[in-house]
Amino acid sequence: MLAKHEVDLHGHTNRSDGNDTPMEFVLHAKERGMKVCAITDHDVVPPKTVVVDGVERDIQEWAKNDLGIDLMLGIEVSCETWIDDTHLVCFGCDWDDPFFKELDEFTIKSKVNSYKKLADALTERGMPVAWEEVLDNDGHPVPEEQVQKKMLFELMARKGYFESWSDAKLYVKEARDMIIKKEKPDAITVIKEAHRTGGYVIMAHPFLVTEPVTFQGKIITRSVFIEKLIEAGLDGIEASYTYDKTSYFGTMTKDEIKKAVIQYWGDRLFISGGSDYHADAKKGVKNPRDIGDCGISIEEFMANKRLADMLYKG
Repeated sequence: MLAKHEVDLHGHTNRSDGNDTPMEFVLHAKERGMKVCAITDHDVVPPKTVVVDGVERDIQEWAKNDLGIDLMLGIEVSCETWIDDTHLVCFGCDWDDPFFKELDEFTIKSKVNSYKKLADALTERGMPVAWEEVLDNDGHPVPEEQVQKKMLFELMARKGYFESWSDAKLYVKEARDMIIKKEKPDAITVIKEAHRTGGYVIMAHPFLVTEPVTFQGKIITRSVFIEKLIEAGLDGIEASYTYDKTSYFGTMTKDEIKKAVIQYWGDRLFISGGSDYHADAKKGVKNPRDIGDCGISIEEFMANKRLADMLYKG
């Protein structure tokens, strides 16, 4: 089935918590009729190559020349230890810059320690979660450095503790004695470092950021927090997003959120869109997100010359 949107700037592979390989991701984007799609795995720089018929090829050139798809390469950085779901999608950076190596090492150490503590805490609450089960990832084994928090939530659902991974996430989020935070870089630093390395920064799913926000020792609203990021140089914000298929528990519809984001920030920021595709259907998730469920038009994308020019920069 063809996608609703031609451009999707937010998606994941098995290099973080998605279930498609990068090749499968692009092939599925082709099936969906995409013109532009993006690999934006969590806290890991994007893949440069793909093996096609035994030959290693540049992944963007393969996508364009063999499939007719423009592939954006980016990273979704999890920021702000005490502000849930503050995620910044960065494109066009110099992925070989030392900042990204340091970010990778910092993130791996922090998340593995915190996720192991969360598994122990769940076990103490009568919901046994073994670290070995987490690494098995429902028959799709991952090394420790690739474990994502969503994998723990999926495991909790598979074991019957909750109906869905999003219900499990809400439970952990609301249980005060379950607050085990991994250390994350601050958003302003990520924006500045991405810009220093030639990048472009888009805030993902802004309405997943819960209020009130505690930022730099002050209690502020979500909108004020976003204004702080704009002051730091934020380039874009995701308006079209699959809030109806993820862990959003607010009262607004995804269309209402889109209108609100455009109204608040459309005159100052690039208005982006993406599905946050994870190929969750492979794990039996009901009503999973799919590439192009949310996004923008090719005209809206091409109107942003700076972003469009980054296609083959990386």
